[in-house]
Amino acid sequence: MSSVLFAVLLILLTSSSSLKDSCCVSLSLLFLSLKGIFAYLNYCVPRTRKEIFETLVKGLQRLEYRGYDSAGIAVDGPNKTTTDSIKNAICLIKKKGKVKNLDEELYKKDSLDLDEQLCTHFGLAHTRWATHGEPSAVNSHPHRSDKDNEFVVIHNGIITNYKELKEYLIIKGYEFESETDTEVIPKLIKYVYDNQEGDSVAFGKLVERVIQQLEGAFALVFKSRHFPGEAVATRRGSPLLIGVRSEQELLTENIPIQYNSVHEKNSRNRSDSVNSINSVGDGSAVEYYFASDASAIIEHTKKVLYMEDDDIAVVTGGKLSIHRINRKHGEDPVRAIQTLQMELQQIMKVVLGGLKDHLKEIKRCRRLIVIGCGTSFHAAVATRQILEELTEVPVMVELSSDFLDRNTPVFRDDVCFFISQSGETADTLMALRYCKEHGALTVGITNTVGSSISRETDCGVHINAGPEIGVASTKAYTSQFVSLVMFSLMMSEDRLSLQTRRLEILNSLRMLPELIKKVLALDEKIKAIANEMYQQRSLLVMGRGFNYATCLEGALKIKEITYMHSEGILAGELKHGPLALIDKDMPVIMIIMKDACYTKCQNALQQVTARSGRPIIICSQDDPEIVKNAYQTIELPHVVDCLQGILSVIPLQLLSFHLAVLRGYDVRSGHNFLSEAICNDAHLI
Repeated sequence: MSSVLFAVLLILLTSSSSLKDSCCVSLSLLFLSLKGIFAYLNYCVPRTRKEIFETLVKGLQRLEYRGYDSAGIAVDGPNKTTTDSIKNAICLIKKKGKVKNLDEELYKKDSLDLDEQLCTHFGLAHTRWATHGEPSAVNSHPHRSDKDNEFVVIHNGIITNYKELKEYLIIKGYEFESETDTEVIPKLIKYVYDNQEGDSVAFGKLVERVIQQLEGAFALVFKSRHFPGEAVATRRGSPLLIGVRSEQELLTENIPIQYNSVHEKNSRNRSDSVNSINSVGDGSAVEYYFASDASAIIEHTKKVLYMEDDDIAVVTGGKLSIHRINRKHGEDPVRAIQTLQMELQQIMKVVLGGLKDHLKEIKRCRRLIVIGCGTSFHAAVATRQILEELTEVPVMVELSSDFLDRNTPVFRDDVCFFISQSGETADTLMALRYCKEHGALTVGITNTVGSSISRETDCGVHINAGPEIGVASTKAYTSQFVSLVMFSLMMSEDRLSLQTRRLEILNSLRMLPELIKKVLALDEKIKAIANEMYQQRSLLVMGRGFNYATCLEGALKIKEITYMHSEGILAGELKHGPLALIDKDMPVIMIIMKDACYTKCQNALQQVTARSGRPIIICSQDDPEIVKNAYQTIELPHVVDCLQGILSVIPLQLLSFHLAVLRGYDVRSGHNFLSEAICNDAHLI
C-alpha cells in the first residue's frame, strides 16, 4: 500500500504546485510571522560592499513569499544624520514597497563606495508587514536607537508591553520617530548601554538584559557601532536560524550552551574558544547567515543551527556561541549544527514513515485531538469525518487559541496532532507544550523541516509541499488534507470490513491530478463570476458534510486577499439565523455535491431561492435538478466524497484571486497597490 500511496502523492503534490502557480496565492501563518529577517556576517572573507548588498537583497527576495509592505538594510558606512568622523558609523537605507525599490535605492548612495572591500562586515536586512503604524520608510526596519545609529535591530513578532516601555523611555529622555512596537527595543538597549556599570559589558549581555524586559513574541538580530563585526540574535516564539559556511571543516558541530554563570564575565572580547564554532585555527575565514526561513540560506550553505526560545547567539571574532540565562529542567545543553536535507523550492512526495514506530500506540488511543489555526484548522475539519470513519476513534478538532483558553482536559491515552505550515505558529506551539505536559503522544504535520513543532513533537510528517509564495494557503492546505487522509488509510489497513472503502479512496487519489486539471480549466468562467461580484461588500459560502470545511476555507481565502467580508456557513444552520441575510442583493455560493448530504442541501437551496437569493452553485457534473434552481453553476468532476474538498476548494481559490485583482490588491501581500502604482509608477501584477 505504501508504495502506491507514495507514487500517487508525488503526482498529486506536483499538481497542487501547479494550482499554486495558477492562483498566485499561498499560505497565511500568523501575521506576525509574515515579516522576513535576513542578516549576513563575513569574517575574514573579503567582500565588496556591492557583493554584500547583493547578498542582503537576494536574501530578502527569497523571503518575498511571506508578504510585506516595505524593506530596509543596515550596513557599515556614513548616513544622513551622522558625519564621517563618527567611528564605525552605520548606514540605514529603508524604502516603502517592494525589495526592488530598495535595491534601486542602494545604488543612489553616493557616499557609499560600492567597490570598497570589507574583510569583516555585518549587515542586516528586513521585509516588514505593517502591524503597528502604516507602511512607510520610517516605520520599516531596521529600527535605530538614536540619530547616530548606535544600535540597530530587525524584529519579527509583536512586543505586547511596548506601550509601557515606550512611556518609560520617553520619561528618560529618549525620542521616538516611528509608530512601531519594535522601536522600543533599540531604545531600550541604548538605555541599558548608557547606564551600564563600567564600560566593558558584552554585547550579548546587553541583549540578555533587554529581552528580560520584553513581553510577546520576537526574533531579533542586533548590530552596533560600539561592537563592530559582532552579531547578536535571539528569539522567543518566532523562528530564527543561523547558517554557517566555511571552506575549512568546523572544529565542532555541537555547541555546549553557556549559562548565566559563565556569561556574567565582563570581558566583551573574550574568545569563548571552547564553546564556539570556529573554522580550523584562530582567525579563520567564516560566514554566518541569520534568517527567519531556511529558504533564504539554502543557496549559501546547508549547515544550519535552529535557535530555541530564549537562546542568545553571539558572534565575536568570527566565533559563534549560544547563551541562556538559566537552564530549564530536562533541557538539552547542546545545540547541534544540522545539515539541511532540502533544495530550494523542492517538492517531494509525502512520507508517513515518521509515524511508523508509533503506529501501535496511536491505534490504542482513546481519542484523536487535531489542533491548528486558520487554514490548518480547516484541513482538520475537512478530514475529521473520514478519520472517524476509518479509525473508529472519536476525533476532536480544535482551534489552538480556544483549546488553550479552555484549559482543555488532556490525558495520557490521547493522541494530539498539531498542524502548521510553518511549524512555528505560536498558539499551536503553546498547545503542543500543554499536551506534552499532560503526557499525551504528540504528532506534528508541518511543511518546514527543523521547525519548532517538527522538533518538539514525538513523531510526525513533513508534507514537503515547498514554500508558499504569498499570504494565502493553497498547496499547503491540499497537502495537509491528503496527509490526514493517508493517515486514516494507514490506521485502517488491517481492517477487513473497511477494505472496499479504502480501495475507493486509493483509486480516487490516483485520479486526482487529472481531475484537478479539469477544474483549473474552468478559470475563465470563474473570472466572469468575479467580474459580477467584485464590487459587493459581502459574500456567503455554504455547504455541509464533507463540504463544510471548503466553505470555511473558501471564505477565509476571500477575506485574506480581497478584504471583502465573507462567511462560511454550515447549511444545516441556515434557518437558525443566517437566512435573515439572504435577499436578491446578497451573493451566495452553495456547494451541493452528490453525496450523503445532497437532499439536505437541496432543502437549503429551496430556502435560499424562496428569499429571492441568486445562488452560485458548485455542483457535480450532469446534475440538471440543481442547475435549474441556480443563478449560475460551476460544475466539477465527481470524486469520492472524502476527497471532493480538494476539487471544490479550487474554484474558491481562483475566485479569491480574481476578486483581489479586480479590487486592486496585490495577491501576494493583500495590500492595495492601485494608489501605490500611481505614486511609484509601478507595474500592476
